[in-house]
Amino acid sequence: MCPVKRTAIYVVSAGLGLSPLGVPAMAAAPASGTSDVSSKGNTSATTTKAAHDNAPAQPTATQNAVASTNAEDMTVIGHRRMASGAAANYNKKMANLGPLGTRRTLDTPMSIMTVPHDVIVNQQARNVNDLMQYMPSVQLETRADPGTSRPQSRGFEADVISNSRIDGLNAFTVTPYAAEQFDNVQVLNGLAGALYGPQNPAGTFEYGLKRPTDERINRLAVGVDSIGTLMENVDSSGRIGKHGWFGYRINLLHGDGTSYVQDSWIRRNLVSADFDIHIDRDTVLEIDASHYTFDERGMPAGINLAGHALPTAPDLGKPHMGQDNAGFNSENNVFLAKLKHRINDNWSFVIGGLYQDSGRQVFEAADTLIDNKGDYKQAMSAATTVNDFKVGSNMAYINGHVHTGFIAHDLVIGTNGYMEGGYNPLSGQSYTDITSASLYNPVGRNVPQPYYHGKYESQYVRYQSMILGDTVHFNKHWSASGTLAWSWLDEDTTGTIAGKPTTSDIDGYTVTTTHLTKGATKHAPDVDAAFSPTASLVYKPTENQTAYFTYGRSLQAGTSVSAGALNDNQFTSPVRSEEFEVGYKYMYRNVQFNVAGFRATRSYSFIDPKTDIYGNYGTQRNYGVEFQVMGHITPRLSVIGGMTWIDAEVLNTGTAATSNKEAVGVAPLQANMLMDYRIPFAQGFALNGLAVNANVHYTGRRAADVYNSTYAGSYVTLDMGVRYPFRAAKHPWMARFGVTNVANERYWSSVYNGTAEGTAVTAAGTSAAYAGMPRAYHFTLEADF
Repeated sequence: MCPVKRTAIYVVSAGLGLSPLGVPAMAAAPASGTSDVSSKGNTSATTTKAAHDNAPAQPTATQNAVASTNAEDMTVIGHRRMASGAAANYNKKMANLGPLGTRRTLDTPMSIMTVPHDVIVNQQARNVNDLMQYMPSVQLETRADPGTSRPQSRGFEADVISNSRIDGLNAFTVTPYAAEQFDNVQVLNGLAGALYGPQNPAGTFEYGLKRPTDERINRLAVGVDSIGTLMENVDSSGRIGKHGWFGYRINLLHGDGTSYVQDSWIRRNLVSADFDIHIDRDTVLEIDASHYTFDERGMPAGINLAGHALPTAPDLGKPHMGQDNAGFNSENNVFLAKLKHRINDNWSFVIGGLYQDSGRQVFEAADTLIDNKGDYKQAMSAATTVNDFKVGSNMAYINGHVHTGFIAHDLVIGTNGYMEGGYNPLSGQSYTDITSASLYNPVGRNVPQPYYHGKYESQYVRYQSMILGDTVHFNKHWSASGTLAWSWLDEDTTGTIAGKPTTSDIDGYTVTTTHLTKGATKHAPDVDAAFSPTASLVYKPTENQTAYFTYGRSLQAGTSVSAGALNDNQFTSPVRSEEFEVGYKYMYRNVQFNVAGFRATRSYSFIDPKTDIYGNYGTQRNYGVEFQVMGHITPRLSVIGGMTWIDAEVLNTGTAATSNKEAVGVAPLQANMLMDYRIPFAQGFALNGLAVNANVHYTGRRAADVYNSTYAGSYVTLDMGVRYPFRAAKHPWMARFGVTNVANERYWSSVYNGTAEGTAVTAAGTSAAYAGMPRAYHFTLEADF
């Protein structure tokens, strides 16, 4: 019998190794747990052990300045590169921690989870929000469309800018982003105001851009989503010039066709360019620019409860829950630059800035319940809410490594912040009472598209923080860290005066036009040098284990007052947040396990039922436990997932009807588990490399209004997929086919309170809900040249 040839699989991190100009960076080790096996299923133990022993150590401050956590992993078998995602490497061991630089998640005293590149491609994600379900502590607050959802963590609603970043810089999050643009999505669960400035305890969402690779990539992918949305994507990367001083990454995307609803359509187009310019061996300039448009028509509408009980969820695959002309157009332009420089072996700095212009034209349908059976009335409006966000954000950090006797210090001093302007239309048309129907038998109407006109600046926000931090290493077992932030907060908001509405007849429909006049500008009380500390104590009994305790506190500017209050168009007092977290992390061979317990509180805003004044009177208190697992259980079986238990309550609202109630939309238990298995066919067999994956998601019962009088039921969904790598014309190819929501489960994916911040306690009709996606099919064929 001839011996079976064994070939080791290595995952090469293009961009993390030593650059052509010798820029220091983390050495890339062979990926642990990705060794190929023989036809008998025997593992090459030598390769696996070597990969484990050579895991990258904690990077120094200098390495933090020039290393990128967004480098793409490329699978190489022998001397042959395979298509992306073939190794299913689902444990991204490094994390971007803003001013603290790049660190191993295993050593970090915070709960961090990352959806890496291999999950993005293997699950055929089209929108960055598709990736949130794989992190058990994350929820999406869907407002009219999943593509514009607001992400949140541990049961707290996130701010639209303060809690989100693109490559470390604040960016607007409630707008569509193409998943094809990003290498990974990282979430730091909990409160991190001392690192990132004032923010909600809703997690920090870090979107990592694809960066230029050392090895040349020319990748073409074509795909189709049911019912018939065609997609083409070109991804080209490499380095040119002497010693490869100029790195480039060009990403082109086009998608057009019918979505999962009959008579609907979506269209998306992306052009992005990312460049690395190595000025010398110690200095690199990163420049990124992207233009993304996303348009849709005929998609389902959200449901306003209007004080009624939440009915059984409908099938979103049925047309006319949103009218054929209803939808939105969005355009998102992002420009980013960062300069990284290594001063010497112990000191480095990074400075960067981002500008974003995110605009949208919204003319969506809205369904409002008229009874408890699922009957509704429908309206369609050109929204006069904010339709253009302009964001400018900045960061500058100096990192150093020094010793005082036997104690080592990792120091950081720096600043970050942003400015944001929001713009609203001055008039908007609306069609009311288009139709009355049932959620289970919606009715279509040929309704003209409403329009809006004019523009005024409705808000302006300025946040800037000074940051000082020190991580003290007493010995190889004990360390402590403290980070302090002093923040300056400034907000303006401009009110409007409503003119007399006018009515007209268009195509047989009565259309109402609301006219607004720019009113007085209100200025929130300035907050100067608001203090936000974070402190951690870390104990590492062994190199592969970490136990920690972390405390954090943050202060934010007040929220804009809810409409209907006597102090409408003013601001509340500053919002305070606090969190305690204790956790344990364990790396067993090639699988990392994380467990954390937490307790967090945040000021809760509402209209006082006695005075009709809106303010920070109550408290939202969340505590819970989360568990995460990610990595290779065996060389052929990959996993990423976990579960989170939360007790989220609203306290001290001034009325028994809403005090000590469950927070709206927060599931007591949420879990997700994605498993990927490469079937052990013999080398040389035609189906060698065939892999299957399954994802199970569970969300528990959630309160659907502030009175806890109605609930959204629990649900379980199953996604399944298969992929097959092969070679043709001497190039690697990959075919992927997947089905989401295999059982076509009908469920409410999102329930939330309608006010943007806090709750108008006396408003029974502010709750809203969005149903979950129906069964859908996805196919992608990818070739690397």
